[in-house]
Amino acid sequence: MKKIGLAWQIFIGLILGIVVGALFYGNPKVAAYLQPIGDIFLRLIKMIVIPIVVSSLIVGVANVGDVKKLGKLGGKTIIYFEIITTIAIVVGLLAANVFQPGAGVNMKSLEKTDIQSYIDTTNEVQHHSMVETFVNIVPKNVFEALSTGNMLPIIFFSVMFGLGVAAIGEKGKPVLRFFQGTAEAMFYVTNQVMKFAPFGVFALIGVTVSKFGVASLLPLSKLVVLVYAVMAFFVLVVLGGVARLVGINIFHIIKILKDELVLAYSTSSSETVLPKIIEKMERFGCPKAITSFVVPTGYSFNLDGSTLYQALAAVFIAQLYGIDMPLSQQISLVLVLMVTSKGIAGVPGVSFVVLLATLGTVGIPVEGLAFIAGIDRILDMARTAVNVIGNALAAVVMSKWEGQYNEEQGKQYMAELRQSA
Repeated sequence: MKKIGLAWQIFIGLILGIVVGALFYGNPKVAAYLQPIGDIFLRLIKMIVIPIVVSSLIVGVANVGDVKKLGKLGGKTIIYFEIITTIAIVVGLLAANVFQPGAGVNMKSLEKTDIQSYIDTTNEVQHHSMVETFVNIVPKNVFEALSTGNMLPIIFFSVMFGLGVAAIGEKGKPVLRFFQGTAEAMFYVTNQVMKFAPFGVFALIGVTVSKFGVASLLPLSKLVVLVYAVMAFFVLVVLGGVARLVGINIFHIIKILKDELVLAYSTSSSETVLPKIIEKMERFGCPKAITSFVVPTGYSFNLDGSTLYQALAAVFIAQLYGIDMPLSQQISLVLVLMVTSKGIAGVPGVSFVVLLATLGTVGIPVEGLAFIAGIDRILDMARTAVNVIGNALAAVVMSKWEGQYNEEQGKQYMAELRQSA
């Protein structure tokens, strides 16, 4: 196995998981045996994410030590995120209107899946406004934020702590060395955890296929194909265009993150690759202060694939019920998604929760989500990969925008990758 690259190991785990799940479709013993393996892998990832984000941010911010620079970076980052996610919503709406994936689908041929857990989550967070989201960025108790993995309050505290370390000068150097050591140690731990990734992927995908089967894809195959095609278009054309504007090739980002993309796609979790994105974008020439701030923040504010899917899925459900959505209603949908996709970011099943919180406001039956819940894992895999590319690119864009991107380091890293290929 050592001679096979990580991406190939994960891919093999993915294929074997699909085969095992298909062979034992409907057998509850598959979940009983495999789910613990998948859960252990996801827990290992959650275990390392927070220490890496905190230590990397504190070190990066302390080395900058300038409140004005960080404030300017934060403002630019949010503006960039809002522009890109709005474009993603518009692309999703255009695709749904042009290709009509819900038109002509017989609802009687579709199986409904229980979505009560998503409804419960929506009931807990649907009253959160954009203003409340920004208020909640400031933690009441940092240890509570750390224990729940609430990323935005953790980022806020880490930035403030890093500024404090910088402000006390020589007295702060022992603290800074501690967090530098912590970051390096956690990146080592990350590399060890990644060795378990193929087994985690095998287990997670095996459980999914055994529960829903491959046959569940057939009645909604048009939606699945369209989602994947539009995601590819968004990456190559929209994100590719942004990359070209800042002087890089989007395929370089994809090549750098090939292992992480396969892993994120297989597990439907962008959190599994957050530490490696930070590490690799730094090696690609982005400064630590920018990378360790932009990438974790993007996990709440820059979910390009998720927002694109939400817009497309909303129109799909309207078409499924034969509901005509005039332009004014679709503009309302864009405006609502711009708020709800940020206001409840970071909760489990975020795309479904956002849709549940959104559909009712534009007159679309929320129960329509039960028809696509069974294939959501397949769709989630695609949107997760797009989220990863979008956040990695954001780190480069902000580094370029701030004039801190190291061109030579980036070229050297790409040369190393070509030699090792």
